[in-house]
Amino acid sequence: MEPRDPTHLGKPTDYPGGYDAGLLDPIPRANGRSALGFGAEVPFIGVDVWNAYELSWLDARGKPRAVMAEFRVPAESPNLIESKSCKLYLNGFNQARVPDTDTLRTMLVHDLSAAAGAPVSVQLSTLTSPQSAIIANLAGEVIDDLPIEFRNYGPPDPSLLYGNPDAVAEEILVSHLLKSNCPVTGQPDWASVQIAYQGPRLGRDGLLRYLVSFREHAEFHEQCVERIFNDLLRQCQPSRLSVYARYTRRGGLDINPFRCTPGGLLPDNTRTARQ
Repeated sequence: MEPRDPTHLGKPTDYPGGYDAGLLDPIPRANGRSALGFGAEVPFIGVDVWNAYELSWLDARGKPRAVMAEFRVPAESPNLIESKSCKLYLNGFNQARVPDTDTLRTMLVHDLSAAAGAPVSVQLSTLTSPQSAIIANLAGEVIDDLPIEFRNYGPPDPSLLYGNPDAVAEEILVSHLLKSNCPVTGQPDWASVQIAYQGPRLGRDGLLRYLVSFREHAEFHEQCVERIFNDLLRQCQPSRLSVYARYTRRGGLDINPFRCTPGGLLPDNTRTARQ
């Protein structure tokens, strides 16, 4: 990664003066997947669940409107969407006149799908809808209080992972200590991660040390989750596995990647306390 120039601090960002779908910056998923040894075939299915909390526009009378939006980008899409470009794109609606929410949704579906290279689903909800107020903990047993020493904060070390082949387990484990860095801006990305599996019982000390080893790692949210999934699959050989990370929001967006072995169910979209 190129060294960051600190002189940008305190300088204004050029926000768009109007709607511009060209602001969306697609990034080929193959870039990150090739580093994991994947070709055209990957051992998972999944989705990236985005929440946009700052979506506003002007209606036909010029009155500002505001909604929350959910975007679901399929993991099989050839591209992920760089998050800052998506923020700038959404900000372009602030002074744009859009007659109604159906038209807005149609525009979002068209533009996001074109950037991702696959159909993206869009749901819009009012700020008073019951779903917007639901906050819940990730299901599973939290492993963060294990009394163990930590020395590795990067790069991620899959050798820390191990399973006990003589003890088959089916369980869900949760950690709130996942932290990585944005490869574009260097800013910290914070997440809670839920790992559900069936197979050799995971060593919890090794799993927690492994998750903490992302702490100084620079990679997109989606790529971090695919790395975790891949390392668990290779090192521990579970028969069933899912990895779900709920990242805290930045700039009015949170991104929540989910990956699971084929046949698994895609997740709901309930916010955690930090979101």
